[in-house]
Amino acid sequence: MAEEHADHEPSAVVDRSEGFGERLLGSLLDRAHEIPPHMIATLIAQEIGLIGGRDVEVLLQDYDQKTLVPLPGEGLVVGTPQPIDGSWAGRAFRTDKTVERTQDGAVRLFVPLLDGTDRVGILSFTVDALDDHDRRLAPRLAGLVANTLITKSMLTDRFFQARRRQPMSLSAEMQWQLLPPLMMTTPQVAVAGALEPAYDVAGDSFDYALNDDIMHVAMIDAMGHGLDAAVMATLAISAYRHARRSDVELGGLYRAMDAAIARQFGPDSFATAQMARLDVVSGRLQWFNAGQPAPLLLRGGRIVGSLDSPTTLPVGFGGATPIVAERTLQRGDRVLFFTDGLFEEHQRGGVQFGETRLRELIERVESDGDSVQETVRRLSHTLALERGATTDDATLLLLEWRGGTVDHLAIKEEPPLVGG
Repeated sequence: MAEEHADHEPSAVVDRSEGFGERLLGSLLDRAHEIPPHMIATLIAQEIGLIGGRDVEVLLQDYDQKTLVPLPGEGLVVGTPQPIDGSWAGRAFRTDKTVERTQDGAVRLFVPLLDGTDRVGILSFTVDALDDHDRRLAPRLAGLVANTLITKSMLTDRFFQARRRQPMSLSAEMQWQLLPPLMMTTPQVAVAGALEPAYDVAGDSFDYALNDDIMHVAMIDAMGHGLDAAVMATLAISAYRHARRSDVELGGLYRAMDAAIARQFGPDSFATAQMARLDVVSGRLQWFNAGQPAPLLLRGGRIVGSLDSPTTLPVGFGGATPIVAERTLQRGDRVLFFTDGLFEEHQRGGVQFGETRLRELIERVESDGDSVQETVRRLSHTLALERGATTDDATLLLLEWRGGTVDHLAIKEEPPLVGG
């Protein structure tokens, strides 16, 4: 038996040799572990140089999602900020696809920096010639750069400072630190949110989490303005997360938030809220409303109705157990949650913006058929432009149900074999 085993030779083995792509990505990964944040720029420029790239530029989206701003650092080009609407870099950012621009006999690449599906910014560089190997490697390299930037941003203030186009209030600083990524996309569900005014938001916030087949979303609007509202919003979202991570039902989430605000702020303080959960397999949506406008159901680029439900008292007032409403969505349906700051604001000239005008603008933007994240970004900016100067926070959260399964993502691709 021993001799038979020793004489046995496998007919094929997995090819484990290191190719150029592995060396390139592996070098970035290995060096990034211990490198200090201020040297990430140098590392990125060196790695791009290995594939013949030059004039490397990293552009990060600013907080109001209007501009791509250059990240400074040794080895990087630090040019002028680029508008997301109306630039080559912005086109790549809006579409999440690499854009190629031929100039002076060379090719300038604009590659999306995606942390999962969250938009970080754009990696841009020039090559003398471009082939399919470059087109395959560039997005993978950009993905690793994006992951590295997000990881290192937790250790430094420099990346946050680069993204700021104007001074930020303390209340807004608190809210941005509290938020989840502005967007998340999977084959079954997508969600994206926006806050206005980005540099001075206080009492508005949102949160979401995908726990197995259940997508949780919440939106809150704490009373008042400034720091007090930001503190209340922080407590409300923290109480929501704490209860959600204990797997309590929707009513329990309300009670946890209600009790936390009542204990900390007393009977005269409150926050309006909406909380929902979506089964991403069946499309079953459950939600309750605690003092906010009814969400809108969008289908095929049109508003087909409001998701009305019995209203519960805002959290902090010690209301009764909320009445949970339920509806089964169709594939492709979108649900837009929003705070009343979107339509209670006054237009230029003193006329209240109103929900009718809000619906018109929603349908105008939605009819373009953009992705969830691009729809929210454009809608937020369109509304801000139409309303003029704002005196109240305004928040959007758009949820899209796609249905289907994700089983195909778990199918392993067979590695290449050598021998025969």
